[in-house]
Amino acid sequence: MNAWKRFCERYPLKKCLVMATGIFFMGVFVSFLIEVDLGTDPFTFMNVVLSERLGISFGTWELILNALMFVPVLIWGRRYIGPGTVMNMVCIGYIADFCRFLWHKIIPQRFFTEWPMRAVIFALALLCFVIAAAVYMNADAGLSPYDAIPQLLHKPLKKIPFFLLRIAYDGTAVVVGILCGKLPGIGHVLMVFLLGPAVSLVGKWMKKR
Repeated sequence: MNAWKRFCERYPLKKCLVMATGIFFMGVFVSFLIEVDLGTDPFTFMNVVLSERLGISFGTWELILNALMFVPVLIWGRRYIGPGTVMNMVCIGYIADFCRFLWHKIIPQRFFTEWPMRAVIFALALLCFVIAAAVYMNADAGLSPYDAIPQLLHKPLKKIPFFLLRIAYDGTAVVVGILCGKLPGIGHVLMVFLLGPAVSLVGKWMKKR
């Protein structure tokens, strides 16, 4: 009972709802980014390529890889684990898979392949994905295994600035995707420049409320 009380105090309902909203819309908008194929975040890029090579769904592969990456976080980084960790691991990939199935049923495919509609969908989806990710991160309800691991690596590698470590870490994910036969798109570059400022701006807005 005391453990449940501490959990509720640390993760009140409002915080969990904000976190869940961010994760839901991350899955929705990453589905658009995958469909227009102009670039996503590095982790999604790598997982899309690997899931295609392995012949399994994006959601299933992302869950498998997240589960493997969760092991070192569970051993050495329990402070980074929260309800958002589990929801991120399980939900984003499957939400994206369901949305892509839905888009194929209700949206003409030319919208994702022909200009200028392709560019419009890409720009809107990228902006909305970055905002949704910022909402999820600022809810402070647990990091995804992918985001927690560079935090763990920084502890024994303190001499390396964290932003450089993170760039190398994300770069590794991109390299894996390239080695598996796919080139990154402009979205990867834009994600680098947009995500950091978006997290800060959304964080300031959330603190006021």
